[in-house]
Amino acid sequence: MKTLMKTLSAIFCVFFLAVSGFAEQPAANETMKQLSLSAGQELAKSIQELNQLREQIATEKLPLAQELTTLEEKLAQLRRDHEKVTRLVDAGNLEIITIKAEMKARQDELAYIGNLLDEYARTFESKINVSELQYCGEAILTAKQATENTTLSMPEKFTRQIAFVNVSLKRLFDAIGGMRFPGVGVDFQGTVADGQFAIIGPVALFCAKTGGAAGLAIPQSGSTKPLIRPLEGKLQSGIAALVETGEGLMPLDPSRGGALKALVQKTSLIHIFKKGGPIMWPLFLAAILALGTVLERVFFLINEQRKRNPQEMETFFAAVGQGDTGLAIRISNVSKYHVVRTLGYALTHKEKSLESALLYAQEQELKGFRRGIPILDTVITLAPLLGLLGTVTGMMGSFSLIGGELSAPGAITGGIAEALIATAFGLGIAITSLIPFNFLNTKMEEARLEFELAATQLELMMHPQESQVGAAVQTTHHGQLLMEELS
Repeated sequence: MKTLMKTLSAIFCVFFLAVSGFAEQPAANETMKQLSLSAGQELAKSIQELNQLREQIATEKLPLAQELTTLEEKLAQLRRDHEKVTRLVDAGNLEIITIKAEMKARQDELAYIGNLLDEYARTFESKINVSELQYCGEAILTAKQATENTTLSMPEKFTRQIAFVNVSLKRLFDAIGGMRFPGVGVDFQGTVADGQFAIIGPVALFCAKTGGAAGLAIPQSGSTKPLIRPLEGKLQSGIAALVETGEGLMPLDPSRGGALKALVQKTSLIHIFKKGGPIMWPLFLAAILALGTVLERVFFLINEQRKRNPQEMETFFAAVGQGDTGLAIRISNVSKYHVVRTLGYALTHKEKSLESALLYAQEQELKGFRRGIPILDTVITLAPLLGLLGTVTGMMGSFSLIGGELSAPGAITGGIAEALIATAFGLGIAITSLIPFNFLNTKMEEARLEFELAATQLELMMHPQESQVGAAVQTTHHGQLLMEELS
């Protein structure tokens, strides 16, 4: 290529010189010939080199064409591969979308199953007896906490929940025909006792190892330890034998829990008295004292009402009006009517002082009407105070259990029940004693008024001239005595 360029340059120079030196042709012919010869040689040489280049190009063209063809074929193959890869990528994207949708569906199914297992664990706890929480409570708690623990993976959560399902299935097969397992119960005094439970259908029984508490296992709110409710008679001994040996009397409830609930909730006065604590004994003595006093007073008033004889009083005053005091005294001596006896005693001692004799006889008779009223007054005052004392001791017992090992709700509420029972009994005794107390006071005042009216009438008949002065003095004296009684 360089030689060809040189040849072309020489030809151009010769042509330029020829044109420029056309006027000097004679002198430059020789030079032109030499240059022409040199240019022709250069041209021949350049043509030869050009031919060689053409031959070389022709020689090299075939491999390059073949290589180009090969490269074009590779390019076509790569394009086909690219299209195939593109189709695969598109198919892969569609498959990824499908897989993601399927994964979402599987995740929803797993979440649904997890929710079912969680709901099963939570509802299972409410379906079983509270005593069975000591048998499978740990598995229930683990299954319930599995859904709340965010650090656990899905397989770990399902492992814990499935473990609980296995425990519940084992419990199902164990419950066929009844099951027994060790546990802890709380008696009515709040004492926690180790023993053994027996689950027979919906009935849960318990018997302590030491032979103490035995009876029905009843749930307590806020505690996994059931309250042991003893029964009565043969059922109680049958429960202990049934729990210990598997054979014995079982409290069967064909009403699906209704009769058993009524039996458990059934309470008697003796049972309430025992739950009231030691303060119930002084309250019981106060109630017996008040009841005995009221009965005695009722019989006394009935007897006095039966002895009442207004005709004898009329006969007595008729004899006094006729001046026959001896007949009046004889009538009073044989009479059982308290007013007539009082008037007769006053006539017997009229020579000393009729007024003093009347007051003395009246007070002696009123002692019978006043008897028992101070006792009722004491009971009315004492019973609420004893109930308040029982309230204080019961609350002290409840608060002493809070925070300790025996701080079961049954033990704490037992002290509160003791406090309320003692208060209720104290108020009940005071209220029931208040009615006969006021009734007896009313009867005593009626008797006092009857005595005063009869005494005034006797004084008027015995001292008509001094009736006004004596009546005023007697009324004043009686008023003072009445104020002393009321104070």
